[in-house]
Amino acid sequence: MKVPFVLTLTLLGFIQANAGKLSIADIQPPENLVNIHVENLSSDRHASDFIVFVKQFVPLHKHLAHTETIYILEGTGLMRLGEEEFAVGPGDFIKVPEGTAHGVKTTSSVPLKALSVQAPEFLGDDRVFLE
Repeated sequence: MKVPFVLTLTLLGFIQANAGKLSIADIQPPENLVNIHVENLSSDRHASDFIVFVKQFVPLHKHLAHTETIYILEGTGLMRLGEEEFAVGPGDFIKVPEGTAHGVKTTSSVPLKALSVQAPEFLGDDRVFLE
């Protein structure tokens, strides 16, 4: 069964409220999470920082003008990066070069939780789906 790519963005006003400090451990997915939920931590012309929750999978895609740095916080998954496929879990650091196909399938009973940093600022207009 193919699950549609559903992306939910929630803006956190933490910089004004907490002087730039936020506990990532406190960020949790919604109880009714179907597949993907994204919390926007911060963004400027240089980079965008997100917490991403993946219950099922992120379809294979690439970014035309961005690099992406991913740090796995919770859960496990099977990551595709270019022609490689490998297991990921808490503590793993993945660097996705500009134009490189990537996606992930969650293999744990809990959603995969990752910090994603995209540079330059990610406005959502250079994501190209490959499947």
